[in-house]
Amino acid sequence: MHPKRTEGADVRAGTTADQIAAAALGQDTPLPSLEISLENSFVVGNCDNGYSCVYTNTIAWRTPTTPLPMEHNPRVVFERLFGEGGTSAERAARLREDRSILDAVRDDMARLEKRLGAGDRRRARQYLDAVREIERRIQRVEAQAGDGDLPENLARPVGIPDSFTEHARLMFDLQRLAFQADVTRVFTYLIGREQTAQSYPEVGVPDAHHSVSHHQLDPGRLEQYAKINTYHVDILSGFLQSLHATEDGDGSLLDQSLILYGGGISDGDQHSHIDLPLILAGGGAGQLKGGRHVRYPTDTPMTNLLLAMLDKAGVVKPEELGDSTGRLPLEPLTV
Repeated sequence: MHPKRTEGADVRAGTTADQIAAAALGQDTPLPSLEISLENSFVVGNCDNGYSCVYTNTIAWRTPTTPLPMEHNPRVVFERLFGEGGTSAERAARLREDRSILDAVRDDMARLEKRLGAGDRRRARQYLDAVREIERRIQRVEAQAGDGDLPENLARPVGIPDSFTEHARLMFDLQRLAFQADVTRVFTYLIGREQTAQSYPEVGVPDAHHSVSHHQLDPGRLEQYAKINTYHVDILSGFLQSLHATEDGDGSLLDQSLILYGGGISDGDQHSHIDLPLILAGGGAGQLKGGRHVRYPTDTPMTNLLLAMLDKAGVVKPEELGDSTGRLPLEPLTV
């Protein structure tokens, strides 16, 4: 949907498909969803033509007015998934400490609410909803602590690697671990945000990704653009291979997953939103079979695909999502 044009705090977009899925699939996991990126979200103010940088910093919205921050530090992601690491006893001690902090916060907020006006009470309720979600997460982790699902003595990442390749693959590795340990079943990964200044000297592209995307049909720029896209898909391929190599039930993690990869623009030079190049990988627990290149009619909304994916995941959702006009047919191939 079209976001509200504002540079202030009154941002508004729409609840994203990942969060619709998280509301259903995240009830039985410590984390409803995981939002990660490869760039920091410190950019504030006006990022593009009067639009707040919030729209650039995240692609996950829990509600139309609640954008979710995306974490780019692997160590922070690790600790969010598994605590401080170490043994089960050490993780349990950390959970007890978290619970005592939450008890104190809840008591303080109860006293504060009595002195707040209507608008501030609404904000306080949103905050308390977040506190309750953390409490639910702690309860789920405590329930898992004794069943051996969480990996023992995991090595915590030291911080953000200097190499883009290492950083990207490490974040994918953390996501695979999160799936394997059933810490979360929904993730959103922002590999390159809008207007990114990221360069890729490791594949011979010293210029910023955004400037390269405005190629003006220059052969040299087009070659650089192809290198960037090939490089990104190669990193994705490594993640998919790791899911394929990880056993899960009667198959692999890849067999049980739906992984959507792509972007919102097909031609950066023209800012074209037509013919988006997307990859839908995974078996969807028997719902899908791959090996196809499918073209759909011009002006088919991408939200039709998102609704179809929610269907395959068994998620009860609204009949419409954004500018959707129906559901994209995603029938399995004939065996």
